[in-house]
Amino acid sequence: MTTAAPPLKDELDIVIPTIRNLDFLEMWRPFFQPYHLIIVQDGDPTKTIMVPDGFDYELYNRNDINKMLGPKSSCISFKDSACRCFGYMVSKKKYIYTIDDDCFVAKNPSGNDINALEQHIKNLLCPSTPYFFNTLYDPFADGADYVRGYPFSLREGVPTAVSHGLWLNIPDYDAPTQLVKPLERNTRYVDAVMTIPKGTLFPMCGMNLAFDRDLIGPAMYFGLMGDGQPIGRYDDMWAGWCIKVICDHLGLGVKTGLPYIYHSKASNPFVNLKKEYHGIFWQEEIIPFFQAITLPKDCKTVQQCYIELSKHVKDKLGKIDGYFDKLADAMVTWIEAWDELNPPKA
Repeated sequence: MTTAAPPLKDELDIVIPTIRNLDFLEMWRPFFQPYHLIIVQDGDPTKTIMVPDGFDYELYNRNDINKMLGPKSSCISFKDSACRCFGYMVSKKKYIYTIDDDCFVAKNPSGNDINALEQHIKNLLCPSTPYFFNTLYDPFADGADYVRGYPFSLREGVPTAVSHGLWLNIPDYDAPTQLVKPLERNTRYVDAVMTIPKGTLFPMCGMNLAFDRDLIGPAMYFGLMGDGQPIGRYDDMWAGWCIKVICDHLGLGVKTGLPYIYHSKASNPFVNLKKEYHGIFWQEEIIPFFQAITLPKDCKTVQQCYIELSKHVKDKLGKIDGYFDKLADAMVTWIEAWDELNPPKA
């Protein structure tokens, strides 16, 4: 009996940012081993990171990033998991799955291991429904369909650009919530996937995330965070707000829900508060900014949309703090570096 080949085996890269040995891969071996890994090593480039035997991978450290991008390497964050987006840039595959090194295989309510990658692939290969909410959530899930009253003209859906997965055990909380709920654990497994409606923003978490690189890759920039910057832990949030505005403009879908991973360790809330401090204030102005943006009709590619977005950031958010001028410039540099490494196909 022949076993089926892993889905999208030659069309998907797994991107992992890390500062430590990747022993966590042992647990993922049954699901990840057939795929190519791109490991982005943060911190000290002279440190050797151990990867378990039998995985097909390439590893980039800060020296590699500087060598490959030259002066443009300034757009890749240092000492922050935002460095992962370098992996998105160097990948040559159509799909990306990114996961943090403190995330393990979760179990479903029946006690079976969850193949997170397989569920993400399912999400990405099924259309999204951003224009009209289906009360049975994802109409493409097993045992579900479009409900009565759902317009037939919208049932084809739109291509799915992003699949946002969730986490059992340690929830993705900000520092103030962590501080007041230090013992809280997420034990609630909700068996659902839904499309985030058009015009609605969401807080995107980068620790269990998949996307169609061809459809939205150039907008998956995790910003300027970490070392030398006044903010951290908003890298995935920033990318999430940008991609949602662009997906809405280009008619693409974003799904959230399954699959779950098991998030094993909470970061220190006091350290997090120091990183998030500015962001907690700034987000109250950043969210209305993104909610109000309309991109012009002549922005037809992700790159054009992203450059347009960077102008808005400089114009509107630059008034909040000089950091946003730097971020807007980095957004442009990121697109230039992306296009350099990924020349448009003739």
